[in-house]
Amino acid sequence: MDKSQHLGPDAQVDDKALAFAPTDPALTDPFLTMAEDWFSSPGFEWHPHRGLETVTLVVDGVLEHGDNLGHAGALEPGEVQWMTAGKGIIHRELAYRNEHAHVLQLWLNLPRTEKMTDSRYQDLTRAAMRHVRAPGVVLDIHAGTVGDVTGTAQTHQPVQGLVAAIDPLASYELAVPAEHRLFAHVISGRALIGGREVAAGQTGWSDPVAGVDETVLHLAVPDGDAPTRVMVYSGTPLHEPVAFGGPFVMNSRTEIDEAFRDFRSGTFGPVPRQARLAYDR
Repeated sequence: MDKSQHLGPDAQVDDKALAFAPTDPALTDPFLTMAEDWFSSPGFEWHPHRGLETVTLVVDGVLEHGDNLGHAGALEPGEVQWMTAGKGIIHRELAYRNEHAHVLQLWLNLPRTEKMTDSRYQDLTRAAMRHVRAPGVVLDIHAGTVGDVTGTAQTHQPVQGLVAAIDPLASYELAVPAEHRLFAHVISGRALIGGREVAAGQTGWSDPVAGVDETVLHLAVPDGDAPTRVMVYSGTPLHEPVAFGGPFVMNSRTEIDEAFRDFRSGTFGPVPRQARLAYDR
């Protein structure tokens, strides 16, 4: 089990924590790291990425985003920004009106064959979010299929992702492909995950299981005064070498050096001069 590592404020954010760090990618494969950020100003101004996907869940506040493909928008609590960096993108993530944004951002690795795929943005809005409902339980399905409900995120590898809101004394049996590695991060409250109590800010893990097609994760909430929110993601491990270089994730140091050269030479495109979103809310 991982406990969030509190890092505190820096030049970009009011506060920061790491739900899990990229210390040994083989143990979390295909997931690389997940950060929790609270920011008002300046946030994350224009910066590049290559070779990975970022999955950004808005926990509170409003997240303003934009990229050099011309996309721009604002996302509210419960909504998700799924960005495929692929061969290279320049984007920014700011607090709308410089007021307040609280987000969880997951870095999801891309397979070697997809690292130079075309970049894209996908906004998973509340209006388009798919749900699974059971007594005392609501699942927001981001990706993959739960029961007969499929999330709207298009992925480059098998991934199942959701956020569960579970009332006190309620429970849910979540079917998970046996070949997936899974993490369950408690956003708020406390939960029993596979029979083990996990508190807010903690992350439980399970590894792939051989010899069966499907496993079941038991999610439950003990007695309390408020629902618990749990982010549950699982995916098939890639079993590929991982090379980190700041905002780039490739398979070798040579590819990281190439990514920096490409960015500096303008291959990613120009840094946008895009205005902030109008204050129309």
